Amino acid sequence: MIKVNLTEINKIKDKNDFLAFMDWIIKDFQNNRIEWENTDLLNYFEAIQSWIGDMEGFYQNTGQTEPKEVDWRFIATILIAAKFYE
Repeated sequence: MIKVNLTEINKIKDKNDFLAFMDWIIKDFQNNRIEWENTDLLNYFEAIQSWIGDMEGFYQNTGQTEPKEVDWRFIATILIAAKFYE
């Protein structure tokens, strides 16, 4: 089984928690970049795409239940909006 620290993810219950998570992940990237496999935007997007393609395996390997419903349009909106938003 893959060991993944889900502490920060498991704290997310609402928008404010998600914003706190975003603060955490930004700081993690700034302070622990050496731990990141994908340190440029293209590689990060490609990793997101690959992970989504195999997300079932991630949930199985980490002993978690895969979400039954994912709002894919909302995720796409976040990604495209960040292209323009300052």
